[in-house]
Amino acid sequence: MKQSLYSNRRDFSLSLLAALALGPAGPLHAQGKAPPVVLVVGDSLSAEYGLRRGSGWVALTEQKLADEKLAARVVNASVSGDTTSGGRSRLPALLQQHRPRVVVIELGGNDALRGLPLSMTRENLAAMARAAKAAGARVLLLGMDMPPNYGASYAKEFRELFVSVAREEKAALVPFFLKGVADLADPLALFQSDRIHPNEKAQPIMRDTVWPELRKLVAAG
Repeated sequence: MKQSLYSNRRDFSLSLLAALALGPAGPLHAQGKAPPVVLVVGDSLSAEYGLRRGSGWVALTEQKLADEKLAARVVNASVSGDTTSGGRSRLPALLQQHRPRVVVIELGGNDALRGLPLSMTRENLAAMARAAKAAGARVLLLGMDMPPNYGASYAKEFRELFVSVAREEKAALVPFFLKGVADLADPLALFQSDRIHPNEKAQPIMRDTVWPELRKLVAAG
């Protein structure tokens, strides 16, 4: 009797382990590869500065991917205050660690705010795009505009550097990341008290601005 009871318990344990391994989609080793990674390398606009955790546009994008049943895991490697130089220096390790399928580059605004040469910003963005492509990733570049007080000529050159990098490096482009947020007649309604960082209400708009181009890159497999 004791031997029979032991055997039954052993058989139950083995069956339970097998069920856990199988799950609804079959054995773990047969479920396919891990979902591809979307790597976001940005600054405070993507790092949820001043926002509740999980309420930023990057987190909302990951939710959107799940809702659309597009298999992808989003890694947010954004750092508040980062420049294109910082992103360029951090990118090689991030590519090696996460092996992303898509790299979203949201940098450049802090370069302009610090008065850094636009030629350096352009070169850093191009270098990041090339590094991501060399690692097998598709690239999405998020463009920015500068406020009118920077001067029409400077603002035009800044805006066009994103276009030129995207064209030369064959990267996808969102021309103005803050479209529908910073270009409204009364944009302060969508900004935090510092008048620099979009508030929580703006985050779904930012996600929807990025989504069409990002969806294409993820869906391309």
